[in-house]
Amino acid sequence: MHTSTSKIEITASAEKVWAAITRPDMVKLWQYGSVLNTTWEPGTPIRFTTAWGDKVFEQWGSVISFLPNKMLKYSLFAPRQDLLDSPENYFFMSYVLDENAGKTILSIIQDDPRPQTEPATADDGAGTAILQGLKELVERG
Repeated sequence: MHTSTSKIEITASAEKVWAAITRPDMVKLWQYGSVLNTTWEPGTPIRFTTAWGDKVFEQWGSVISFLPNKMLKYSLFAPRQDLLDSPENYFFMSYVLDENAGKTILSIIQDDPRPQTEPATADDGAGTAILQGLKELVERG
């Protein structure tokens, strides 16, 4: 299994960071316009829909755990031609918040059991850019 972790310090309460990662109107602002659809109840579906040019991309899965202002975890399936929509082809996203002295450390962990299509390489900056967008959204808001 391939695991990657990204961390960012945000000068805001865990409550504000939590809102940015769980409210659909805010998720849309930092995740490239993605529409989030879920109730956040463990065991219920989660779906992200993103329009990119004239194409629509969807990812779906299930909420695994949801502890307000602390941690959430869900599974996701990202369709690829070489993968069937089956349990072994889902990856897992965890968001862990640790608040201290008016700042929150957000850790995003992706556990991915799927076959890798390319060898692991250094971060291309996309992950950093999306986290920086989240940070700016929360800190200005």
